[in-house]
Amino acid sequence: MSARRTRVKICCIASVAEAAMAVASGADAVGLVGAMPSGPGPIPEDLIAEIAGTVQPPVASVLLTAAETATEIVAQVMAAGVTCVQIVRHIDPAEAAALADLLPSLRRIQVIHVESEAALTLIPLYAPHADAFLLDSGKPSAAQVTLGGTGLVHNWAISEAFVEASPLPVFLAGGLNPGNVGDAIRRVRPFGVDVCSGLRTDGHLDAVKLQAFMTAVTAADQIRT
Repeated sequence: MSARRTRVKICCIASVAEAAMAVASGADAVGLVGAMPSGPGPIPEDLIAEIAGTVQPPVASVLLTAAETATEIVAQVMAAGVTCVQIVRHIDPAEAAALADLLPSLRRIQVIHVESEAALTLIPLYAPHADAFLLDSGKPSAAQVTLGGTGLVHNWAISEAFVEASPLPVFLAGGLNPGNVGDAIRRVRPFGVDVCSGLRTDGHLDAVKLQAFMTAVTAADQIRT
């Protein structure tokens, strides 16, 4: 039985030092949060660019954007100098298509907020224009919009069905931590996992929690076929 390696994205990176810590731990990607209507982790644009400049391939530097149009997203990406963008809103699929046309070499992750089984209906809308999906626990339809960083776990049964139906790789986010990521990998079987608040103590990336998380991912992969 061969193990399948789950990719790891460490999000809410807030400094060059945190990025270096994440890369040293074996992370495949670091997430840099732009302006958001809610949630933890936003940092200034100049700091995003500074951190992205220190992250070398094959590790991906990922800009999280709440922008809703292709032209806005392109401007943010160009200023940030990142290799990938994570679109945290359920934007108009026409804008997703336009972004793919404007920056075809840019890797694009479309966030899907799992509020109900209706999340599955979004697969055909975005799959032609994205490189991967990321399942999170935001509530874009709520009166108080949240777009990630909630620290809440959503319904993994829906996430499992999404992974099975998706033609694209799927990252799982939402309330992951060293204690539950192994179960999440075994149940949902995602391409990758994404974590923010579950690895932070007093607002800072915690080296002990980070190592425990990476160890738990590796252990889960050993029994994953």
